[in-house]
Parts: sequence; structure tokens; C-alpha cells
Amino acid sequence: MQITAFLSIGSTYTFLTALRLRGVIEREGLDLRFRPFSVRAIMREMNNIPFPPEKEAKVRYMWRDIERRARGYGLPTPTVPAPYPLQDFDRANQVGVVADREGWYLDYFEATYRAWFLDGIEAGSDDNIRRVCEQLGKPYDAVSEAAAMPEADAAYRANTEAAKAAGVFGAPSFVVGNELFWGDDRLEDAIAFSRA
Repeated sequence: MQITAFLSIGSTYTFLTALRLRGVIEREGLDLRFRPFSVRAIMREMNNIPFPPEKEAKVRYMWRDIERRARGYGLPTPTVPAPYPLQDFDRANQVGVVADREGWYLDYFEATYRAWFLDGIEAGSDDNIRRVCEQLGKPYDAVSEAAAMPEADAAYRANTEAAKAAGVFGAPSFVVGNELFWGDDRLEDAIAFSRA
């Protein structure tokens, strides 16, 4: 059964998914559908700001937890705190919509998080998108222009509405049929359920 991955660049814990997803797909032979969406829009509607600056202890825990989990997965150690929250959250994900449409989303997703969490180059920024496009051999100007077009915004909004309809409230989220699995640590549960 197909797994739909609702992914939102801007989610901190999604760093873990971004760096391990390719290996999981290859190892498990997954049929995965990507849906770049706005977790920020959904969280605002729910009045849920997960890591506001005034909750210092929670924010410190989050960064440390990501470091520990990265080590546990054998991933590169992130440079934390990474720039957060993103200033150009929507742009990062609208470029994701373009990348998905053109068949290079997974490459974009991983490279964006590597630049953001390993090199401190904020996702959605000109510097991040330009660097990722150069790494992937994609034309920065054309990609930026396509991401700013109404078609990309409409697809992004449609993905966000689809996420809401599926009951998504956070990222990353994985949907199998009518079942929702929230969080990087639930990816393997989604895979198991898809095969049950």
C-alpha cells in the first residue's frame, strides 16, 4: 500500500527524516508519494506554536534531542541551534512543490536540510536555494520563478488542505490509507502498517 509523506521544510525534527529517507526508501523498496505542505498554516489554525522562544527549556531539549537522535541513526551531527523559525518558510516548500512536480523532491529535501542543519544556511533563503540548485544542477532563476507562480502556490495549498483532511497536525507525517503516523520516529510504523 502506498505511503503518502506530508513533509514540511521548517519542521526541526524533519531534519532526521530528510537525511535518512533515501536509505529507508532504497532498503525497504517503498512506494512513497511526497506532499510538500504548510505545517505552519495548520499549527496556526490550531493555535499551536511548538517551540516558541519563551519556552527556553523546551527549545533546548528539542535541539539536544535532535542531536541525540541523529547520532543514534548514524547521521552527521547537526549544528544547533540552526536558524529557526524560518523567515521564508513558504518559499522553501513552494520550491519543494516545483521539485516534486519535476521529479527531484527527495534530492531537494535532503540537500536543503543539509545546508540548513549542517552549514547554518537557512532553508528558504536565497543562499540556501541557490546553493541547493547549484549542487543539483538545477537553474536557480527558473526554479525560483516557477516556485513564485500561482500554479506552485495552488499545489502547495492543495497539499495543505489534503494534509488537514488526513488529520495531519505536525510534520513529518505519513499516511497509509486512513491511518496517520506522526513524527520521524513513526516512519517504520507506517511502513509496517502498509504491509500488514
